[in-house]
Amino acid sequence: MHIVCKSRFIATVFILCCLFAVVKLVAIDRADESSQPHASFVGEEITTTMGDTVKDSQLDISQEVQQPPKDIEASVLSFLRVARPDIQFTFLGESPIPGVYEVQVASGPLLFVHEQGEYLFQGGLLQVKEGAIVDTMEARKAIKRSDVFATRSTEDMIIFKPEGESKAIMNVFTDVDCGYCRKFHQEVPQLNAMGIEVRYLAFPRAGIPSGSYNKIAKAWCADDKQDTLTKVKNGQNVDVEVCDNNPVAEHYAFGNSIGVTGTPAIILMDGTLIPGYQPAANFAKLLGISSN
Repeated sequence: MHIVCKSRFIATVFILCCLFAVVKLVAIDRADESSQPHASFVGEEITTTMGDTVKDSQLDISQEVQQPPKDIEASVLSFLRVARPDIQFTFLGESPIPGVYEVQVASGPLLFVHEQGEYLFQGGLLQVKEGAIVDTMEARKAIKRSDVFATRSTEDMIIFKPEGESKAIMNVFTDVDCGYCRKFHQEVPQLNAMGIEVRYLAFPRAGIPSGSYNKIAKAWCADDKQDTLTKVKNGQNVDVEVCDNNPVAEHYAFGNSIGVTGTPAIILMDGTLIPGYQPAANFAKLLGISSN
């Protein structure tokens, strides 16, 4: 009798364990499904488990994926807007990769989107060439920067020119509280002696408003801009008020728009961006100018 009871007890425990395992697997499966945001069609609305709703009675995602419309721009943007209606997307055009298009996120990254809209990636796009790997985005930015500086007025820049004819030009975004900007400025006489013209634009890294902005703006508000810029870079106080019509805010926005993220940032007339400090002799070599 004892043996029979014991067997029944073991059988009962085994059955209960099996039932518990089944219930647990079902619960996990449902939890996994509910934790994954997905789209489902409800009438003419596309609803997601995240609570987003996008109304578009003309949209049929499954059909568009299989048969992309001729209007690639509308197709690509429609997929992105369904996924993130809260973000502003701007279609730029086809990338160097066939069937992949560039889309700019407002105040955000550049996206590379497949024409059928299912896949995208963000970041740089490198191209393999003979003897080199080229950053295609940087090459395009360089062309843009070259075009901009070829036509941009120099009236709002503080310029240090060589005595004779300028052999080369360096457009330099600078910050008076940047140690390497100060080091670079100390070598401007050497650059000038080699025939290199230095054109300064303001880029207070702390932003606007800030203490750095107040300091550098004084240089652009002074009568003797070169001397004042040198003094504030050396940490000297200057008896100059910050004027309302200074171009520092415009310089800062301009720098951000063309890829400047730190200082010193040197942009050559061919659009090449050189981040950070280098000795004057290095710049001369880069520009093909004798440093003797």
